[in-house]
Amino acid sequence: MPGPPVEAAIAFSILLLACEIIRIHRGLPSLTAQRPWMVAFAFGLLHGLGFAGALAGLALPAGDIPLALLFFNVGVEVGQLMFIAAVIGVVGCAKLLKYPPRVGRSAFLATTYAIGTMASFWFVERVAAF
Repeated sequence: MPGPPVEAAIAFSILLLACEIIRIHRGLPSLTAQRPWMVAFAFGLLHGLGFAGALAGLALPAGDIPLALLFFNVGVEVGQLMFIAAVIGVVGCAKLLKYPPRVGRSAFLATTYAIGTMASFWFVERVAAF
């Protein structure tokens, strides 16, 4: 698939996730909460297309593609685990501080809105590049 529409759709999927987090936080029904398998499948497929496009852009010899794909996927998974570990560390450090629960909720919402704002920017930027 062509790269620019896939990249725009990936940015849109991140925006959708931010909107879903806000809906769940407000107690509203959410596709993510009702059908998590469907959302995970769609996100995996969409992001996989983006990764495949990036890998195809490297123009590797045919014999090197399976090994490159293996290490690419291992690298993605290790990167995700490192990100999760960093987030858990930051949250753990934040819990050591004595702050009112309202501050935690506000920080959660501010972070969600920041992610949604960045995803909106990336989506518009990528669509404008068509």
